[in-house]
Amino acid sequence: MIDLSQLFALTIALAGLLAAITLWTPRRLAVKGMALLTTALFLPLAYASLVDLLSRPKPVDLEWWQGNAEEATVLGSQLQESRAIHLWLQLPGVAEPRAYVLPWNRETAERLQEAQREAEEQGGDVRMRMPFEPSLDDLEPRFYAQPQPALPPKDHAEPGPQFYQAPGRDV
Repeated sequence: MIDLSQLFALTIALAGLLAAITLWTPRRLAVKGMALLTTALFLPLAYASLVDLLSRPKPVDLEWWQGNAEEATVLGSQLQESRAIHLWLQLPGVAEPRAYVLPWNRETAERLQEAQREAEEQGGDVRMRMPFEPSLDDLEPRFYAQPQPALPPKDHAEPGPQFYQAPGRDV
């Protein structure tokens, strides 16, 4: 996975390549100077936009890296009526949670709230099926409460106290 510093280093490399091409083209000095100035102004703007994007939730329509995820755990949500549904999702195989935004849909918001109530009652998590699939299929709810896993069965040992007996000794 590419982190911010690697992404910005790639941006610098591409901007540097464009600047080098500009310097070697047979153009007037004023045109070359403007191209270099544009490159110099582009770098801080690119950095500022990358940093700003880190703090914003990504629209689910734009997720292509994890786009084939079949399920995700909903760690948190915020509903902004008539505007958006904000989700904090834990994706399988990804160490850190990610922020996403769904377009507002009353039915989706109601299903999310219902799943959150069920999960709270059952002591489980809220799960989301196909988080990045633009499915129009309403047969299965997109959000559901994952029930708390069953406890492992107890060992059925013989009743009564058991004492240690050293081998070869009769009591």
